[in-house]
Amino acid sequence: MEIIRINNTQGDLVFALFDQYRVFYKQPSDIDLARRFIQARLDNNESVIFAALLDGGETCAGFTQLYPKYSSARAVRNWILNDLYVDTPYRNQGIGTGLITAAIAFAKTHGAAFVELSTATDNVTAQRLYEHIGFERQTPDVDFLTYRIPAV
Repeated sequence: MEIIRINNTQGDLVFALFDQYRVFYKQPSDIDLARRFIQARLDNNESVIFAALLDGGETCAGFTQLYPKYSSARAVRNWILNDLYVDTPYRNQGIGTGLITAAIAFAKTHGAAFVELSTATDNVTAQRLYEHIGFERQTPDVDFLTYRIPAV
C-alpha cells in the first residue's frame, strides 16, 4: 500500500469513493456532484486529500480528506479529519489506520496542535478505530456554546 497526497490533477482517484462515502451517510449517489465538489476543493486548495493506492497505483482503496481549522486565540492552523472512507473489499487491512496516520503526520509537520474528527454515534467500527489510534473523546466545551442557523 502506498499513501499519497493527491493534487488537483489526481481527483479522479477518489471521485467514486467520495460518492460511496456520501451514500454511506445516506445521501443519494451523484458522481457528477462528487466530481465537482472534490475538484473544487483541490483546485482552490481548500482541503488536503490522501489516497491509499494498491497494485502499483492501479487501485485506490480509500481516502481521507482534511480541512483547515484556524484558532485566532492560539494563532495556529489545526485540521479536521472530515472524511475517511475505505472501499468495502479492502476493509480490515490497515488502510484506514494508514490514512489516518498519514493525516496526523501531515498535521504535525505543518505545526498543528491537534487533529479533530466527528463520527456518527452509531458508527461503532469507526469509533473503535479512532480510539485504537489514540483519539480521545472530547467532552462538550464548558467555555463556549455552539449555535447554528440555516443559511437558506
